Amino acid sequence: MIFRQLFEPVSCTYSYLIASRRGGEALIIDPVLEKVDRYLQLMRELDLRLVKAVDTHLHADHITGLGALRDRTQCITVMGEQSSVDVVSMRVSDGDTLQIEGVSMDVIYTPGHTDDSYSFMMQDRVFTGDTLMIRGTGRTDFQNGDPRAQYESLFGRLLRLPDETLVFPAHDYKGDTVSTIGEEKAFNPRLQVKSAEEYVALMNGLNLSNPKMMDVAVPANMRQGLHQEEVARRGWAVSAEAAKALIGAPAVALIDLREKGERERHGSIPGSLHAPYTDLRENISDGGILHELAVSTGKRLIFYCAFGERSAMAVQAAQDAGLASACHIEGGIAAWKKAGGAVR
Repeated sequence: MIFRQLFEPVSCTYSYLIASRRGGEALIIDPVLEKVDRYLQLMRELDLRLVKAVDTHLHADHITGLGALRDRTQCITVMGEQSSVDVVSMRVSDGDTLQIEGVSMDVIYTPGHTDDSYSFMMQDRVFTGDTLMIRGTGRTDFQNGDPRAQYESLFGRLLRLPDETLVFPAHDYKGDTVSTIGEEKAFNPRLQVKSAEEYVALMNGLNLSNPKMMDVAVPANMRQGLHQEEVARRGWAVSAEAAKALIGAPAVALIDLREKGERERHGSIPGSLHAPYTDLRENISDGGILHELAVSTGKRLIFYCAFGERSAMAVQAAQDAGLASACHIEGGIAAWKKAGGAVR
């Protein structure tokens, strides 16, 4: 496995690059905007293809690299379903599995620092964001933080993992790089409480000043969406209402770009062909299934995904590949359901 822990010194943020092999798919957790060039350089050196960029929560102390990585690599952006970020390619929830080639992570909802905080468990290690830190825990006094919810996330979820589980947080301000669940149980001063009430009192008494970049970072991080208006301006989009009239038309091929788990959880539009976004490059190339549908049979490709971000990127890629009739459903299946479209 390829595993790199990368550090941004201004906000003391750790980002994590993970892949199963050289030349394979990669994901990155908690990227920082200022380090995007470094991430991409490292991926070129390791011959990796970034397919997913993940934020553990809405950050207040730095501007995320999610949007920049999406724009430069066409990767899928991932956050929790509670996130108030305008558009994210994929939203995960507790109990989901986050996957790339050769890597699988269990998704654990761990609110408290923020209401959209998630942790990600992979084999012998857990990425805890700002929920559990090395000899500390994330503050709970802004962004819908809740010390009681964090107590439950810690004592009800994370601290029940095996003691030998490695802990990789999103920040460290003392120079530590990794801990274990067992160490934190024994030595983390904030975890030596006897009740939820004691923990709530401890966290409510911290009286911390706001992060220096909070007024800049939070608004910037809430606006990460790809501008679907530009895709629409070029005539490559249809509204969900207009798409309803196209279902079943012989000249149309409706393409679902979501992953299998998303389809199982949220349903799919009847008659759609499942062709995951991660396979798009192969599928729209000469000889690929979507290329053949568009060229050999003359079908008009209509892409859709969860919220319209992956499908907007897919339209641009298809147009670049010469598939001039390709378009997408604005707003994805979320807009489709809102318009009263049928779901299988």
